[in-house]
Amino acid sequence: MDRLPSSFPAFPEFSPGEVWLVGAGPGDPRFLTLMAVHALRTADVVVHDELVDRRVLELASDSAELHSAGKRGGKPSAHQRDINDLISQLAKDGQKVVRLKGGDPFVFGRGGEEALSLARAGIAFRIVPGLTSGLSAAALAGIPATTRETNHAIILATGHRAVDATSSREWEAMARTGQPIILYMAISNLADIAAAFLRGGMAPHTPVTIIASATYASERIVETQLVDAGRAAKREGIVPPAVVVVGSIAALREELLATLVSGSS
Repeated sequence: MDRLPSSFPAFPEFSPGEVWLVGAGPGDPRFLTLMAVHALRTADVVVHDELVDRRVLELASDSAELHSAGKRGGKPSAHQRDINDLISQLAKDGQKVVRLKGGDPFVFGRGGEEALSLARAGIAFRIVPGLTSGLSAAALAGIPATTRETNHAIILATGHRAVDATSSREWEAMARTGQPIILYMAISNLADIAAAFLRGGMAPHTPVTIIASATYASERIVETQLVDAGRAAKREGIVPPAVVVVGSIAALREELLATLVSGSS
């Protein structure tokens, strides 16, 4: 990598037959880690999620093969078993394989499933963490994940499952913790999740911030309250990818916006 100080630690060798599970961050390529860039520049093959920004893929070597794994919330996607088989076979063929995933591989990215599959197949792999979209989107919008005045914990939850009797009880239990919740992949079920939070005792006026397409020029932010969250998302035409911040930390944005410089421009 160019123009790094001589004291900078050397990057690990990417050996043939290895798979690196790499986090691409929240979207904007400027939020990639240096290790992720090293992996992309060194890989023979990049197996990437559909939502990964094309500008990130352009960092790959000119000789690298690009394979779309087609994972996109709410739309037809490749089966996870097929992806597991693909990256395993590419590694067995002696390729240096990057499995490139949006956000962080181990936060709602199925990276854990892929790592287990590789381990069970006896294939060497490395984890390259990335900025997870929920925390990144909130921070860039002026919402701190924690402050001493508001919360001592934060809950990250995926909202893609339909809200049935079992999951409804789980959402109600989360509400009773009194801690802020950041929802991934929740737009299609937001009204039902909000209703479950209300049943769990969360106040109707609880602040909610919806952040769609975080870090992109098309980013949209909708501020509302829990009781109206589902309707607000529909009214504003919010579509995935989006994260939803629920709780006291969302209210801090108003004060921070006074002097906050946009994190992605």
